[in-house]
Amino acid sequence: MATADVQSAGVEPAGQKKRFTFPSAFTVLFGVTVLVWVLAFIIPTGAYKLNPETGAPVPGTYHSVDAGLSFTDRLMQLFLSPINGLYGIRSGDTGFIGPYETGELFGAAGVFMFVIAIGIFIAMSMSTGAIDSGVAHVAKRYGHRGALVIVMLMVLFSIGGTTEGMAEETLGFYALVVPLILSLGYDRMVAAATIMIGAGVGVLASTVNPFATGVASDAAGISIGDGIVFRFVMYLVLVPLSILFVLRYARRVKADPSKSLVGLRAEDQVLAARGAGTQGEFAEKNPDLVGTPPPLTRKHKSVLTIVALTFAFMIFAIVPWAQVINGPDATSYSWQLDWYFPELAALFIVMSIVVGLIGGLGEKRLTDTLVRGAGDFVGVGLIIVLARGVTVIMNNSQITDTVLHSMENAVSNTSSAVFGGLMFLINLPLAFLVPSTSGHAALAMPILAPLGDFANVSRAMVVTAYQSASGVVNLITPTSAVVMGGLALAKVRYDQWLRFTAPLIVGLLIMCTAFAAIGSRL
Repeated sequence: MATADVQSAGVEPAGQKKRFTFPSAFTVLFGVTVLVWVLAFIIPTGAYKLNPETGAPVPGTYHSVDAGLSFTDRLMQLFLSPINGLYGIRSGDTGFIGPYETGELFGAAGVFMFVIAIGIFIAMSMSTGAIDSGVAHVAKRYGHRGALVIVMLMVLFSIGGTTEGMAEETLGFYALVVPLILSLGYDRMVAAATIMIGAGVGVLASTVNPFATGVASDAAGISIGDGIVFRFVMYLVLVPLSILFVLRYARRVKADPSKSLVGLRAEDQVLAARGAGTQGEFAEKNPDLVGTPPPLTRKHKSVLTIVALTFAFMIFAIVPWAQVINGPDATSYSWQLDWYFPELAALFIVMSIVVGLIGGLGEKRLTDTLVRGAGDFVGVGLIIVLARGVTVIMNNSQITDTVLHSMENAVSNTSSAVFGGLMFLINLPLAFLVPSTSGHAALAMPILAPLGDFANVSRAMVVTAYQSASGVVNLITPTSAVVMGGLALAKVRYDQWLRFTAPLIVGLLIMCTAFAAIGSRL
């Protein structure tokens, strides 16, 4: 047996040291959960008084509180964190999150079901053969213009990010984008970056995103349009730079696959060999995998049309059109759907059945594919649940307001330029604690926005600094369902993602700090 065969079988050759393998996303999130749980014993507990009308924190009212949790209670919080991460309920009276509380759902059950429904929909579409055939034809047509495909996709995702805060919704695109990018001769890192960086930098430079800019502007007492010109300039600068960053790596990998940070699996090599312009050693040894793509039948075209229309309708259904156009307090248009994850999950389940029927799968294959598709995506759903469970621990331990109070103290009595830069930097740890952009905004803006008045910095600039910090952190934080779920779907390890994005994150940190400082002086 050759060395490669021995390694693929999971047996280390004699005399060779066992190499370190970075832990899975589940292990990373377990470690983060335990770390945050331990820190909750050390970080002082405290809270702000809340505005009875808005529920927002009142500046200057921070005070120490007793979380009221015994050691046994805290152990139970750790024990129940994944359960609370799935269907924990935030009490309307106390704000405590637990499975038996009465109030609003805080857990990620909606996102979990959305991911499962996406898995069913993609599995059904794949079973018809339409996806494979469509990807093969696109690869054949754009084999020598793969960079153009990456640019177009990243621009589209960035537009979704800057206008409607596309985040969890991107999880539905991985099963389509990954095989397409692989067939064009790139690797899984390029596929993950195309989606995550494309949408993520769009969110970072949100212009009218109602979930980031809208919520923050409302909490700061300004219009969503305030500061839009400056944010649009940021978008025009940061998005092209991010695209160039991804293209630089993509071109290097296509020219020399050995430089890939994630390597090529056997199935990746199959798709890469099918792509035009990627006829390498693997293709020479496997000529049956290369050549004319499978024909696109009328049935395939119908399925692909349904897939495209379903994703387009999803985007239409979730955009709060009236609020984007007229401000966060505007009344929704009569034709505006205002759908969220429950409706989207139902949409994809229904359309899965439609695809199966049009694809001619028959009752047995249709139901078997439905179950298999759900099973394939359960792991991704559990990662999302674990990430949400970390936030629950921080909430119930009452340490988030303490972090916010330390930020309030840090920015007091500073010049406008220093204030702007500090405003960006101090939002970074809060973005880690609260990966939700709207949750971060609702928590921080009532405290931080009034501080800008004392530093002669516009509240619009405070909003811009907050959303920039949230956007940068949410590209890499392990507490984000978008990051950990997306990497699981793309089959990219978290350490590989950190290594890939490190230069970009450093660049974004420097540029966003500079933008915040400059904008604060305008």
